[in-house]
Amino acid sequence: SPSHRKSTQLSESPASQKRRSNKKEEPGPSTLHSWTKRLLGFEWADLSSWHHFVCLLNRPTDPAALGIFRFLFGLLMALDIPQERGLSQLDHKYLDGLKVCRFPLFNFLEPLPLDWMYLVYTAMLLGALGIMLGCFYRLSCLLFMVPYWYVFLLDKTTWNNHSYLYGLLGFQLLFMNANRYWSIDGLWNPQKRNAHVPLWNYTLLRTQIFIVYFIAGIKKLDADWVEGYSMSSLAHHWLFSPFRLVLSEEMTSLLVVHGGGLMLDLTAGYLLFFDATRPLALVFVSYFHCMNSQLFSIGMFSYTMLATSPLFCYPDWPRHLIAKFPACFQRLLPLSEAPQPSQECVYGGAGQQRLGRGAQKVGLRQKLGAIFTVLYVLEQLFLPYSHFITQGYNNWTNGLYGYSWDMMVHARSHQHVKITYRDGLTGEVGYLNPGVFTQSRRWRDHADMVKQYATCLSQLLHSYNISEPEIYFDIWVSINDRFQQRLFDPHVDIVKAEWSPFQKTTWVKPLLVDLSPWRTKLQEIEDALDNQTEVVFIADFPGLHLENFVSEDLGNTSLHLLKGEVAVEIVSTQKNHTLQEGDKIQLPPGKYHKVFTVSQEPSCYMYMYVNTTEAALEQNFTRLQELREKVQNGTETEPLPPELQPILDSSMENVTQVDPVVEAFLRRQWRMEELQKRRNATLAERFHRFITKKYFVFRRSLLMTWISLRNLLLGRPPLEQLAQEVAYANMQHEEVRTPSSPDTVPKQPGRSEL
Repeated sequence: SPSHRKSTQLSESPASQKRRSNKKEEPGPSTLHSWTKRLLGFEWADLSSWHHFVCLLNRPTDPAALGIFRFLFGLLMALDIPQERGLSQLDHKYLDGLKVCRFPLFNFLEPLPLDWMYLVYTAMLLGALGIMLGCFYRLSCLLFMVPYWYVFLLDKTTWNNHSYLYGLLGFQLLFMNANRYWSIDGLWNPQKRNAHVPLWNYTLLRTQIFIVYFIAGIKKLDADWVEGYSMSSLAHHWLFSPFRLVLSEEMTSLLVVHGGGLMLDLTAGYLLFFDATRPLALVFVSYFHCMNSQLFSIGMFSYTMLATSPLFCYPDWPRHLIAKFPACFQRLLPLSEAPQPSQECVYGGAGQQRLGRGAQKVGLRQKLGAIFTVLYVLEQLFLPYSHFITQGYNNWTNGLYGYSWDMMVHARSHQHVKITYRDGLTGEVGYLNPGVFTQSRRWRDHADMVKQYATCLSQLLHSYNISEPEIYFDIWVSINDRFQQRLFDPHVDIVKAEWSPFQKTTWVKPLLVDLSPWRTKLQEIEDALDNQTEVVFIADFPGLHLENFVSEDLGNTSLHLLKGEVAVEIVSTQKNHTLQEGDKIQLPPGKYHKVFTVSQEPSCYMYMYVNTTEAALEQNFTRLQELREKVQNGTETEPLPPELQPILDSSMENVTQVDPVVEAFLRRQWRMEELQKRRNATLAERFHRFITKKYFVFRRSLLMTWISLRNLLLGRPPLEQLAQEVAYANMQHEEVRTPSSPDTVPKQPGRSEL
């Protein structure tokens, strides 16, 4: 009815009501505050009491935009599960009997046997598909959310902001009525078909996305981001080529990458909220997320954020869009008729009595919806700043690495990682390959995971006849182009070290922020070097020393002291050299040396070296390339010796006993040709390669899932049959194989774990 339509539009937006209303409002208190309607979507009277506030949050709202988001979110999660969630490689991660250290949030969490893990992922995938279709909606949300959070909490090394966001959105959808539009549930139940939803369904989602943008912007007010150190190398990407036409690369990084990212995150939520600025905001955030999809390997995050943007528009926008389609297509599309009333909404309340509806009594369901909305929003505003509670997770950056929304603010590089074990009974000392018994390198940056890793190693080392092992970590990290420095105290046995999620970790070394101004000087030094000279900048604490080895490949290696005082010991000769600020010393190749910081303040020094082996190899590559070109253009008259014949056809086939330089040359030429071929590929060829790659990802996911479910139902077949089935699932098209594929390049010898 007309009055019902007006009520619907009032619930959607005051600006929409004003645009569509044909009635002239009578003067009264409501007209005095009409600007709040136009600007904020509600009257001040709606906030005058708890009752009015509950009525506001349960105001009837068109379910169309919410239903479209539900469909898109379910679809994107169904695509995400085989890829970023890891269904396609699940057997590599959770293989039964695999000796590996894991990093769950709670130590009692453990993965199920492999076949059961496939069942968990199957439930998650079915839940995502159910959310997309709106089929058994509540059950589908549970099927998706419970396995998702189980898998999420099972491995902290995979945590990131967008994976955390997916879990939050799934949790919110569980309590919403997102199946009231374009859903199978609506076909089965007429009361759910095209029915109003409470306003808080939209309020919760919009506020969540606003928090993602705005808190990310606040985090980017960090000095490192503002000064352009967080993502200094991103301006090299081809996506920023148009900006480099008018700006230098340095200014592109500072103004476009960092300045533009800061301003977009700070303002996107506000610009999307207001009618006047929303079209411009939609253009900018769409461009931003499309760029991110090409810049970073972040799975479905960019597309999920694109799917959330229409939530800020009028909730009935899908109806207006569908109404423009021909009648023959509308039968296949969602409904364009006005929604029907719902018992879950409040049709009375402040400012709505004039529409002819009596005030509906606010029930327990409406009050619980309002309470849930308020508590959830407050919790999301509090969590990014709760670091004073979870102090054990604070390292150089604060908080758990998921809920803080500090996206891309901190870039790390690792120069040196040493793991030392000592037998507590025999005193035997040895070293472990960094990352042994792990499937990730992310543990290096977090004290909580280092503690878990050390505990796991101490248990595994018993099988190597090491009793009561002590584990020491010496990890050197640079954050945002600072000096390489120690993250953890190398003298602390991490197995016995205390760690609590609610207390500060005493064995984490502080970030030397006082040395941050040196970054300008360090960049000047790097810019002044030639292409063959490399440099590493080191800062160390008083009383500690760095033990290092100069490879024989590194010629002309020297140590230059920039600040403080150090003593350099050449281990083989037992000679000590004291260096003051500005001094340098030549270091012998193939020898160990130790650098002791003897000053009362941190020392700063740099290694300068030339990789002579790499330089000589590059010269040989140049000669082979010149020789190849001469033979091809006929200027080389003398026949090539047999060992150089393979360079003419650039084929890796039948190359088994050739000169190592020739083999390395052929490898590089093959990779360069493949890279050039991909760069010059047509749009159709790129699309075909993309579809082929995704096809084999989903193919392996489905086949391995079928094998595991069959094993659960019927038992495992003979080992030979199982091996054949897995080999069939692993089959890939030739174009999907990487240059290091076993069928393309000979295998390299493996490294020992211990």
